[in-house]
Amino acid sequence: MNEFREAFLIKLTIPVYSLVIGLEILFSYLHHKKYYSAKGLLSNVYLSALNFILDVLVRGVCLAVLWYFYQFKFVGIDKVGHPIAYWVVLLLSQDFMFYWLHRVDHFCRLFWAVHITHHSSQEFNLTVGFRSSVFQPLYRFFYFIPLVLVGFDPLDIMFMYAVTQIYGILIHTQYIGKLGFLEWFLSTPSHHRVHHASNIKYLDKNMGMALIIWDRMFGTFQKEEEEAIYGLTNNLKSYDPINMVFHEWKNIYNDLFKKKAPIKAKLLYVFGPPGWSHDGRSKTSRELRNERQSKSSA
Repeated sequence: MNEFREAFLIKLTIPVYSLVIGLEILFSYLHHKKYYSAKGLLSNVYLSALNFILDVLVRGVCLAVLWYFYQFKFVGIDKVGHPIAYWVVLLLSQDFMFYWLHRVDHFCRLFWAVHITHHSSQEFNLTVGFRSSVFQPLYRFFYFIPLVLVGFDPLDIMFMYAVTQIYGILIHTQYIGKLGFLEWFLSTPSHHRVHHASNIKYLDKNMGMALIIWDRMFGTFQKEEEEAIYGLTNNLKSYDPINMVFHEWKNIYNDLFKKKAPIKAKLLYVFGPPGWSHDGRSKTSRELRNERQSKSSA
């Protein structure tokens, strides 16, 4: 059954992706928008391939861990009477757990070093949705353990993650504007443009994959107001294949071993928020926003 569902998704998504990406490239060329470049496209393909290979290699281990914890489930949500209710609750639960995975990726530098590859593009187009956090498959499944403990089948969880990921890829576009009332509860292209922007007011905002309600509930929501500037606050200076994956790890190493700092500071260079520094040489997104607000109110 699971093989059938995966085959169905593959048969559905390949022509859809091919069509929408082809149209976006064509429109970008015809409208002189320059949303695509050969360098950016090849980088996205390269990072996506690395992520896919690693995901395939560790998928069996991930499922084995989830099946192990499934035997300790303490709620029988899998026994719910109505299948539609089961899938709706799974959608909400899985998207909620992904929100916290994504939030940790942004607020803990150790995980940001993994996730930064997804944000390092200075372009924003549908292929950026495939520009994956290469090493995320090594730990992503840990966030789904609570779901198996309440009775969700591990295969159903992975299937739902694949479905929401398809949606998450399709919102990486500049060709769709705001979507009216849908903006209140869905992650939309408008919300996701904010997420990928390096504008100070947009940093670390709009973490939801399919739903934006978690951001509204937990204080990470920001509507699209000013034109987005895509990429990082300090963009890559080299696009060689190794640097694209490991540049933030190199920065962490430099902070740990080349800066004279106390042990507590060294721990914060690894587990604190990205941009934190003991001497003020770099700043977190919160510090940048506070600094900007102080200057504007002065």
